[in-house]
Formats: sequence, structure tokens, C-alpha cells
Amino acid sequence: MTVKKTFRSSRRAPIAAGLLAVALFLPACSSGDSGNSNNSDTARAAGSSQAPAVTVSIDPANARNISPATPIVVKASNGTLTDVTVQNTAKHTTVKGDFSADRTTWTSSEPLGYGSTYSVDAHGADSGGKTVDQQGEVTTLSPSKQANPNMIPAPSAVAQTGVGVGQPIVFQFTYAVKNKADVEKQLSVTSNPPQQGSWYWIDDKNVHYRPKEYWQPGTTLTVSAKIYGVDFGNGVYGAEDRTETYHVHDSWIAKADGNTEQMDIYHNGSVVKTMPISMGKDSTPTHLGPHVISFKDENYTMDSCTYGVCQGDPNWYRSEEKWSARISNDGEFVHENPNSVGAQGSSNVSHGCINLNAANAEWFFKNMGLGDVVEVTNSGGQQLPVWDLYGDWALSWDKWQQGSALK
Repeated sequence: MTVKKTFRSSRRAPIAAGLLAVALFLPACSSGDSGNSNNSDTARAAGSSQAPAVTVSIDPANARNISPATPIVVKASNGTLTDVTVQNTAKHTTVKGDFSADRTTWTSSEPLGYGSTYSVDAHGADSGGKTVDQQGEVTTLSPSKQANPNMIPAPSAVAQTGVGVGQPIVFQFTYAVKNKADVEKQLSVTSNPPQQGSWYWIDDKNVHYRPKEYWQPGTTLTVSAKIYGVDFGNGVYGAEDRTETYHVHDSWIAKADGNTEQMDIYHNGSVVKTMPISMGKDSTPTHLGPHVISFKDENYTMDSCTYGVCQGDPNWYRSEEKWSARISNDGEFVHENPNSVGAQGSSNVSHGCINLNAANAEWFFKNMGLGDVVEVTNSGGQQLPVWDLYGDWALSWDKWQQGSALK
């Protein structure tokens, strides 16, 4: 107070002395206030520039009844992850996962199990050495039923021979699919060379895939069903993922004409064989349109009761036949029939099959394979139904596409 009074005095000499006194006295008198002010500003500046503390988050966090296909993702903010452990609490097995290049994210790399609980233990650190721990727990759902994606044709059955250009790719699920769009999104067929194709739901269990035109010979098909953990509806979930590869062999197409009673065999577009035939008689005509070979047997018992025409019906039959190739589930085969040799090339007398003599039947059997095509014209029959095994080619491309759940 004395210093301030001296500073404000109006007398010159005392002012000079007072100024000297102020100069000498102020540092000692005001150093505390000045120092506190500077320290406070420094602290505020340090506080504003200090990096936020590292945090770790888990997604999903403490969730229940999640799909086992849902990945567990752990993230660090304002720092990096030092380690992450995800463990099945019952089996004590550790879930595999991968860190991002900057170690700010960890993602599980394998599916979880149904009806299981997993503990998550994650650790993070910042550049200053501060650490944080984060724990969590997730539980997966328990489906009432699990649907398997059976494939037709069985990949093992055609691994050596390949399939023909008319072969549709079929997933046959062990339980009905209610959520068809959700399931179809997880199905794929990749063709090399690329060819346009689409799925068609024959019914609630069977979905077929075919290209717009017959497959190109030499095509490789990679077929996948990524359905594990997918909700099929009605308590059913996908049981497993599946990926298989098919190879398309040379083009073999037989063209059977009911007017000429002849069948021409085309190999890669060129006629290599012509055979006299006898197709279905008027009461049991052969279906019209493209048929696809689905099964072959050198010696086969044909029984009409397998498709509902049983003993007692005038159209019932049961016979042992050689060199048989099935072309529909309605009892239609291409096969040897010595009893109709006299009619072959002149009239239709069969129960719907395409009859050949012994030599031609053996040649057909040995050269035509699964997925090869038999196109029937002028038979007097109805169009082969799309649901009759491989009646896929009976539909125009526009109508085929309408059978997709994603249209």
C-alpha cells in the first residue's frame, strides 16, 4: 500500500525516489502473484494439449443370443491394443483373431459356436505408457433346428467326369426355408469364364441355379453357401458353410424328334451319331423340352410304382433294363429295349422312355454323362415341368429370373 501511494504522488523528486523504490520493491512484493498467474496459465495450456486417455471398446458388448457368425470386434481409441483374448468359457478354447496393421482393431477370424458363452479380455495402452483393461461377455443363440446345404449333383460323384452343359446347380436344404431372400443372399455361383445366371426356388427346400444359356464347355464353377448362423425362419438356422467346385466337360446334346423317330447326338456342336428311337406312346407321351441326365446305371430295375403307377394300374410295369440314363423323375430314361426294336425309327410305343437298340444304348451310355442334355420335340407330350428334377430349361430366361427371392 505504501508503494502505491508513493507511485501516485504529484511531487517530482519524491516520485523519482518512489519509482526507484517501486523498482526495487515490486519484484519481492509481487513475485508470488506473478508466479501464481504464470503457473496457472502453464497448467491450463498443458491440460488443453494433453492427449485423452486410451479407451477400449468391445462390439457386441455383453450381448445375448447373437448369431455365431457375428464377428467380435475390439477397438482402441487414443492408443493401441496390446493383447485381446476371446475364450469359450465352457470349453476353454481360444477364438482366433487378427489385429489391424496399426493395432487399433482386433477382429475374430473364425465363427463362434451355437449356444456358447465367450469371455473377452482386452488391453490397451497409449504412447505415454498408460494402460487400460476392458472385459466383456457374449452369448450365442441356440437354434431349435439346423439346416444343412446338401448339393446336387454330389461333388464327389462328378469329380472325375465333370458335368454337362445343361447341369443346374442345386442346394437342397434339410429344413424348409422361410426367409428365402436372407438365405439366397448368402448363395453364390462364380463361373469362369463369366456367364449370366440366376437362382430359382423350386419349393421351400430346393433352390436351383442355371445360366441364361447352356454352360460353355470348359467352364469352372465355384459354388458357395455362406449360411452358417443365417436365420432360415421358424427357429431354423444354417448349420454350416460350404464351398465346392464343378467343372463343365465337353458339350453333349441329344436331339430326339418324335416326327422322324430319330435322335441326333451333337458333340461340341457337330453331329457325331444318329439313332432310330421309339418314344412314349399316345397314352404315355414323353415330355417335351430339354431334359438333363441325372443318373446312369448299366443294369437298372424300372418300376412305375416309383412315380405312383403301381401294380393293378393298367400302365404299371416292372422290368430289368440295360444302359439306362435317367432324364426326369417321372420315369423317363434313355435305355435299351429289345422289345421295341421293331418300332424304333417308325413309331412311339414306350411308357415315356426313349428306347434304343442294344448297340446304340451302350454307345449313348458310354458317351453321354451327368448334366448332358436330351432335347425332345414333337413327342405329343406336355412340357417337362420345372419341378421335375431338372425341368429348369423349360422356362424362358425372364420367367426363370422371377423365381429368385431377390427379384
